[in-house]
Amino acid sequence: MNYVGFLLLTFAMFIWGSSFIALKIAMIDMQAFSVIFFRMLIASLCFLYFIKDFMKFNFTKRNIKFLILLAFFEPCLYFIFEAKALQLTSVSQAGMITSLLPIIVGVAAGFFLKEKITFRLLLGSFIALLGTVILSSNATASQSAPNPILGNFLEFLAMACGAGYTIVARYLTKEFSALFITAFQVFIGTIFFFPIFIYEFSTNDINFTLNSVLALFYLGVVVTLAGYGLYNYALTKVEASKAAIFIYLIPVFALVLANLILDEKVSFVELLASFIILFGVFVSEFKIKKLKRKRA
Repeated sequence: MNYVGFLLLTFAMFIWGSSFIALKIAMIDMQAFSVIFFRMLIASLCFLYFIKDFMKFNFTKRNIKFLILLAFFEPCLYFIFEAKALQLTSVSQAGMITSLLPIIVGVAAGFFLKEKITFRLLLGSFIALLGTVILSSNATASQSAPNPILGNFLEFLAMACGAGYTIVARYLTKEFSALFITAFQVFIGTIFFFPIFIYEFSTNDINFTLNSVLALFYLGVVVTLAGYGLYNYALTKVEASKAAIFIYLIPVFALVLANLILDEKVSFVELLASFIILFGVFVSEFKIKKLKRKRA
Protein backbone atom coordinates (compact mmCIF):
# COMPACT_ATOMS: atom_id res chain seq x y z
CA MET A 1 0.00 0.00 0.00
CA ASN A 2 1.37 3.41 -0.99
CA TYR A 3 0.55 5.60 1.99
CA VAL A 4 2.06 8.74 0.44
CA GLY A 5 -0.14 8.44 -2.64
CA PHE A 6 -3.26 7.82 -0.56
CA LEU A 7 -2.45 10.80 1.69
CA LEU A 8 -1.98 13.09 -1.34
CA LEU A 9 -5.27 11.89 -2.86
CA THR A 10 -7.14 12.49 0.37
CA PHE A 11 -5.74 16.03 0.61
CA ALA A 12 -6.65 16.70 -3.04
CA MET A 13 -10.24 15.61 -2.36
CA PHE A 14 -10.29 17.84 0.72
CA ILE A 15 -9.24 20.81 -1.43
CA TRP A 16 -11.88 20.07 -4.09
CA GLY A 17 -14.55 19.56 -1.44
CA SER A 18 -13.63 22.92 0.09
CA SER A 19 -14.21 24.68 -3.25
CA PHE A 20 -17.96 24.72 -2.49
CA ILE A 21 -17.26 26.63 0.73
CA ALA A 22 -14.98 29.14 -1.02
CA LEU A 23 -17.57 29.74 -3.77
CA LYS A 24 -20.30 30.32 -1.20
CA ILE A 25 -18.12 32.77 0.76
CA ALA A 26 -17.06 34.71 -2.35
CA MET A 27 -20.66 35.01 -3.56
CA ILE A 28 -21.69 36.74 -0.32
CA ASP A 29 -19.98 39.96 -1.50
CA MET A 30 -19.82 39.42 -5.27
CA GLN A 31 -22.12 38.35 -8.06
CA ALA A 32 -21.96 34.67 -8.98
CA PHE A 33 -20.47 34.93 -12.46
CA SER A 34 -18.00 37.62 -11.41
CA VAL A 35 -16.65 35.09 -8.92
CA ILE A 36 -16.30 32.48 -11.68
CA PHE A 37 -14.61 35.00 -14.00
CA PHE A 38 -11.97 35.98 -11.42
CA ARG A 39 -11.41 32.32 -10.55
CA MET A 40 -10.73 31.56 -14.22
CA LEU A 41 -8.58 34.68 -14.65
CA ILE A 42 -6.36 33.93 -11.66
CA ALA A 43 -5.92 30.32 -12.77
CA SER A 44 -5.14 31.49 -16.35
CA LEU A 45 -2.35 33.73 -15.09
CA CYS A 46 -0.83 30.74 -13.33
CA PHE A 47 -0.82 28.74 -16.58
CA LEU A 48 0.88 31.45 -18.67
CA TYR A 49 4.25 29.95 -17.75
CA PHE A 50 3.40 26.77 -19.71
CA ILE A 51 2.27 28.41 -22.98
CA LYS A 52 5.52 27.58 -24.85
CA ASP A 53 5.09 23.91 -24.00
CA PHE A 54 1.47 23.99 -25.16
CA MET A 55 2.43 25.26 -28.62
CA LYS A 56 4.22 21.96 -29.32
CA PHE A 57 0.95 20.06 -29.65
CA ASN A 58 -0.51 19.20 -33.04
CA PHE A 59 -3.85 20.99 -33.48
CA THR A 60 -6.12 19.49 -36.15
CA LYS A 61 -9.61 20.68 -37.08
CA ARG A 62 -11.08 17.62 -35.38
CA ASN A 63 -9.11 18.25 -32.18
CA ILE A 64 -10.14 21.91 -32.12
CA LYS A 65 -13.82 20.94 -32.45
CA PHE A 66 -13.52 18.55 -29.51
CA LEU A 67 -11.64 21.14 -27.44
CA ILE A 68 -14.42 23.67 -28.04
CA LEU A 69 -17.05 21.07 -27.13
CA LEU A 70 -15.07 20.22 -23.99
CA ALA A 71 -14.97 23.85 -22.88
CA PHE A 72 -18.68 24.27 -23.72
CA PHE A 73 -19.51 21.51 -21.23
CA GLU A 74 -16.95 22.61 -18.64
CA PRO A 75 -16.32 25.33 -17.57
CA CYS A 76 -19.00 27.24 -19.53
CA LEU A 77 -22.29 25.41 -18.86
CA TYR A 78 -20.96 23.58 -15.79
CA PHE A 79 -20.19 26.74 -13.84
CA ILE A 80 -23.33 28.53 -15.00
CA PHE A 81 -25.41 25.78 -13.41
CA GLU A 82 -23.21 25.34 -10.33
CA ALA A 83 -22.94 29.05 -9.56
CA LYS A 84 -26.72 29.46 -9.67
CA ALA A 85 -27.17 26.20 -7.71
CA LEU A 86 -25.04 27.46 -4.81
CA GLN A 87 -27.16 30.61 -4.65
CA LEU A 88 -30.28 28.49 -4.14
CA THR A 89 -29.23 25.43 -2.13
CA SER A 90 -26.88 24.56 0.72
CA VAL A 91 -23.27 23.49 0.26
CA SER A 92 -23.92 20.15 1.95
CA GLN A 93 -26.77 19.25 -0.43
CA ALA A 94 -24.91 20.44 -3.54
CA GLY A 95 -21.91 18.42 -2.43
CA MET A 96 -23.97 15.25 -2.15
CA ILE A 97 -25.41 15.75 -5.64
CA THR A 98 -21.84 15.63 -7.00
CA SER A 99 -21.58 11.98 -5.96
CA LEU A 100 -23.98 11.19 -8.83
CA LEU A 101 -21.31 12.11 -11.41
CA PRO A 102 -19.78 8.61 -11.80
CA ILE A 103 -23.24 7.12 -12.40
CA ILE A 104 -24.15 9.77 -14.98
CA VAL A 105 -20.80 9.18 -16.71
CA GLY A 106 -21.43 5.44 -16.76
CA VAL A 107 -24.86 5.82 -18.36
CA ALA A 108 -23.61 8.44 -20.85
CA ALA A 109 -20.67 6.24 -21.82
CA GLY A 110 -23.13 3.45 -22.56
CA PHE A 111 -25.08 5.60 -25.00
CA PHE A 112 -22.28 7.58 -26.64
CA LEU A 113 -19.22 5.32 -26.32
CA LYS A 114 -21.19 2.07 -26.58
CA GLU A 115 -19.77 0.88 -23.28
CA LYS A 116 -21.71 -1.87 -21.54
CA ILE A 117 -24.51 -0.71 -19.20
CA THR A 118 -24.74 -3.37 -16.50
CA PHE A 119 -27.68 -4.24 -14.29
CA ARG A 120 -25.52 -3.18 -11.35
CA LEU A 121 -25.18 0.30 -12.86
CA LEU A 122 -28.93 0.60 -13.44
CA LEU A 123 -29.74 -0.60 -9.91
CA GLY A 124 -27.21 1.76 -8.36
CA SER A 125 -28.53 4.62 -10.46
CA PHE A 126 -32.09 3.99 -9.24
CA ILE A 127 -30.99 3.85 -5.59
CA ALA A 128 -28.90 7.04 -5.88
CA LEU A 129 -31.71 8.84 -7.71
CA LEU A 130 -34.11 7.82 -4.94
CA GLY A 131 -31.72 9.31 -2.39
CA THR A 132 -31.52 12.53 -4.40
CA VAL A 133 -35.31 12.83 -4.48
CA ILE A 134 -35.49 12.30 -0.70
CA LEU A 135 -32.67 14.80 -0.13
CA SER A 136 -34.36 17.51 -2.22
CA SER A 137 -37.96 16.90 -1.13
CA ASN A 138 -37.05 17.20 2.55
CA ALA A 139 -34.88 20.29 2.12
CA THR A 140 -36.14 23.42 3.85
CA ALA A 141 -35.63 26.93 2.55
CA SER A 142 -33.38 29.29 4.49
CA GLN A 143 -31.62 32.60 3.98
CA SER A 144 -28.55 30.89 2.49
CA ALA A 145 -30.63 28.30 0.59
CA PRO A 146 -33.86 30.01 -0.60
CA ASN A 147 -34.87 27.32 -3.13
CA PRO A 148 -33.02 24.04 -2.45
CA ILE A 149 -35.12 21.92 -4.82
CA LEU A 150 -34.30 24.12 -7.82
CA GLY A 151 -30.72 24.49 -6.61
CA ASN A 152 -30.25 20.73 -6.40
CA PHE A 153 -31.72 20.32 -9.89
CA LEU A 154 -29.26 22.89 -11.26
CA GLU A 155 -26.40 21.07 -9.52
CA PHE A 156 -27.63 17.87 -11.19
CA LEU A 157 -27.48 19.65 -14.57
CA ALA A 158 -23.93 20.72 -13.70
CA MET A 159 -23.07 17.07 -13.11
CA ALA A 160 -24.64 16.19 -16.49
CA CYS A 161 -22.30 18.74 -18.08
CA GLY A 162 -19.43 17.24 -16.09
CA ALA A 163 -20.33 13.87 -17.60
CA GLY A 164 -20.28 15.38 -21.10
CA TYR A 165 -16.87 16.84 -20.32
CA THR A 166 -15.60 13.45 -19.15
CA ILE A 167 -16.80 11.69 -22.32
CA VAL A 168 -15.07 14.25 -24.57
CA ALA A 169 -11.95 14.27 -22.38
CA ARG A 170 -11.54 10.51 -22.85
CA TYR A 171 -10.79 11.24 -26.50
CA LEU A 172 -8.67 14.36 -25.95
CA THR A 173 -6.37 12.79 -23.34
CA LYS A 174 -5.02 10.63 -26.16
CA GLU A 175 -3.91 13.77 -27.99
CA PHE A 176 -3.08 16.28 -25.24
CA SER A 177 -1.67 16.33 -21.72
CA ALA A 178 -3.95 16.77 -18.72
CA LEU A 179 -2.09 20.01 -17.93
CA PHE A 180 -2.93 21.48 -21.34
CA ILE A 181 -6.60 20.44 -21.14
CA THR A 182 -6.93 22.11 -17.73
CA ALA A 183 -5.21 25.26 -19.00
CA PHE A 184 -7.39 25.40 -22.12
CA GLN A 185 -10.49 25.18 -19.94
CA VAL A 186 -9.52 28.11 -17.73
CA PHE A 187 -8.42 30.23 -20.72
CA ILE A 188 -11.77 29.67 -22.48
CA GLY A 189 -13.60 30.16 -19.19
CA THR A 190 -11.95 33.55 -18.71
CA ILE A 191 -13.02 34.68 -22.18
CA PHE A 192 -16.54 33.24 -21.86
CA PHE A 193 -17.35 34.77 -18.48
CA PHE A 194 -15.73 38.17 -19.19
CA PRO A 195 -18.82 39.71 -20.93
CA ILE A 196 -21.04 38.41 -18.11
CA PHE A 197 -18.67 39.95 -15.57
CA ILE A 198 -18.85 43.31 -17.42
CA TYR A 199 -22.66 43.16 -17.28
CA GLU A 200 -22.69 42.33 -13.58
CA PHE A 201 -20.09 45.02 -12.87
CA SER A 202 -22.18 47.67 -14.65
CA THR A 203 -25.48 46.67 -13.03
CA ASN A 204 -24.47 45.59 -9.52
CA ASP A 205 -22.11 46.58 -6.75
CA ILE A 206 -19.06 44.34 -6.42
CA ASN A 207 -17.41 44.44 -3.01
CA PHE A 208 -13.82 43.23 -2.92
CA THR A 209 -13.75 42.40 0.76
CA LEU A 210 -10.86 40.52 2.36
CA ASN A 211 -12.95 37.35 2.59
CA SER A 212 -14.03 37.46 -1.06
CA VAL A 213 -10.51 38.18 -2.35
CA LEU A 214 -8.99 35.38 -0.28
CA ALA A 215 -11.73 33.03 -1.50
CA LEU A 216 -11.02 33.99 -5.14
CA PHE A 217 -7.29 33.33 -4.82
CA TYR A 218 -8.01 30.09 -3.02
CA LEU A 219 -10.27 28.99 -5.88
CA GLY A 220 -7.90 30.13 -8.63
CA VAL A 221 -4.61 28.92 -7.17
CA VAL A 222 -5.20 26.27 -4.52
CA VAL A 223 -8.28 24.50 -5.92
CA THR A 224 -7.23 24.65 -9.58
CA LEU A 225 -3.46 24.21 -9.32
CA ALA A 226 -2.76 22.51 -6.00
CA GLY A 227 -5.73 20.15 -6.24
CA TYR A 228 -4.82 19.26 -9.82
CA GLY A 229 -1.10 18.94 -9.01
CA LEU A 230 -1.60 16.71 -5.97
CA TYR A 231 -4.04 14.45 -7.82
CA ASN A 232 -1.79 13.97 -10.83
CA TYR A 233 1.34 13.46 -8.73
CA ALA A 234 -0.56 10.86 -6.70
CA LEU A 235 -1.36 9.03 -9.96
CA THR A 236 2.36 8.33 -10.31
CA LYS A 237 2.17 6.32 -7.07
CA VAL A 238 -1.38 4.92 -7.09
CA GLU A 239 -3.28 3.08 -9.85
CA ALA A 240 -5.92 5.21 -11.60
CA SER A 241 -8.71 2.76 -10.73
CA LYS A 242 -7.87 3.04 -7.04
CA ALA A 243 -7.45 6.81 -7.23
CA ALA A 244 -10.95 7.22 -8.72
CA ILE A 245 -12.48 5.81 -5.54
CA PHE A 246 -11.21 8.83 -3.59
CA ILE A 247 -13.53 11.14 -5.57
CA TYR A 248 -16.37 9.97 -3.33
CA LEU A 249 -14.68 11.80 -0.45
CA ILE A 250 -15.55 15.18 -2.04
CA PRO A 251 -19.21 15.30 -0.89
CA VAL A 252 -18.20 14.03 2.56
CA PHE A 253 -15.63 16.82 2.99
CA ALA A 254 -18.10 19.37 1.59
CA LEU A 255 -20.75 18.32 4.12
CA VAL A 256 -18.36 18.42 7.10
CA LEU A 257 -16.79 21.76 6.12
CA ALA A 258 -20.21 23.32 5.50
CA ASN A 259 -21.19 22.35 9.02
CA LEU A 260 -17.96 23.65 10.60
CA ILE A 261 -17.40 26.84 8.58
CA LEU A 262 -20.85 27.90 7.35
CA ASP A 263 -22.73 26.40 10.31
CA GLU A 264 -25.08 24.52 8.00
CA LYS A 265 -27.18 22.09 10.01
CA VAL A 266 -27.76 18.61 8.63
CA SER A 267 -30.95 16.80 9.61
CA PHE A 268 -31.33 13.07 10.16
CA VAL A 269 -33.35 12.76 6.93
CA GLU A 270 -30.57 14.53 4.98
CA LEU A 271 -27.98 12.19 6.47
CA LEU A 272 -30.16 9.20 5.57
CA ALA A 273 -30.66 10.47 2.01
CA SER A 274 -26.91 11.10 1.69
CA PHE A 275 -26.23 7.53 2.82
CA ILE A 276 -28.71 6.21 0.22
CA ILE A 277 -26.96 8.22 -2.53
CA LEU A 278 -23.51 6.95 -1.56
CA PHE A 279 -24.86 3.40 -1.27
CA GLY A 280 -26.30 3.68 -4.79
CA VAL A 281 -22.92 4.84 -6.07
CA PHE A 282 -21.26 1.94 -4.24
CA VAL A 283 -23.65 -0.57 -5.81
CA SER A 284 -23.04 0.80 -9.31
CA GLU A 285 -19.26 1.11 -9.06
CA PHE A 286 -17.95 -1.80 -7.05
CA LYS A 287 -18.25 -5.53 -7.53
CA ILE A 288 -18.97 -7.57 -4.42
CA LYS A 289 -16.82 -10.64 -4.67
CA LYS A 290 -18.29 -13.82 -3.27
CA LEU A 291 -16.14 -15.64 -0.78
CA LYS A 292 -15.55 -19.18 -1.94
CA ARG A 293 -14.75 -21.91 0.52
CA LYS A 294 -11.52 -23.67 -0.25
CA ARG A 295 -11.78 -27.31 -1.01
CA ALA A 296 -9.95 -29.55 1.37
